[in-house]
Amino acid sequence: MLNSFFHWLAATVLALGYPGILTLMAVESSLLPLPSELVMPPAGYLAAKGQMNPWIAIAAGTAGSVLGALVNYTLAVFVGEPVLRRYGKYLLMSEASLDRTEAFFRRHGEISTFVGRLLPVIRHLISIPAGISRMALGRFIAFTALGAGLWCGILTYLGWLIGRHGEQVDAAIGPYVHQTLVKYIFPGTVVLVVVYVLWRRWQQARRA
Repeated sequence: MLNSFFHWLAATVLALGYPGILTLMAVESSLLPLPSELVMPPAGYLAAKGQMNPWIAIAAGTAGSVLGALVNYTLAVFVGEPVLRRYGKYLLMSEASLDRTEAFFRRHGEISTFVGRLLPVIRHLISIPAGISRMALGRFIAFTALGAGLWCGILTYLGWLIGRHGEQVDAAIGPYVHQTLVKYIFPGTVVLVVVYVLWRRWQQARRA
């Protein structure tokens, strides 16, 4: 069943092409929580089969993520927090999710726009506190593109590994997810934490 579902996703992504990846990732990054795991791994799988260019797929996914994030950012700037809190439930934004995301942004500052792109739930909401706090647009786009590009790259690479395994997707997903976690995501997380700690210390030293 998993094998059939994944191949259906891959066929859908292939039919939609790079504009479809951009559009789906824009949706994922804005108001509707469409999982990026349903978009980028199939693109990577197709790249392994020679049916897509992985770099163009990553670029399309990153561009879509930035566009979707700009929708939330713009809403936060021009609509404001009280309206979003009152009517957010109609846009699938729960009070609890907004509270967690805003607390995360307050605690970690602008760098959270980058880190938040790698975290579930927070990923598509982190743009809202950035807009409410009037984060500089250029910095917002840069941090969002870096985080989204990294996430799209990881998911595309995972799909590429699965595609190299063969047609039995269900047999490949488990081992390659584990391999990706151990070799890339865990070490990458450690690097991000170190960079974040150094950045915070530099910010504190500058304020002092």
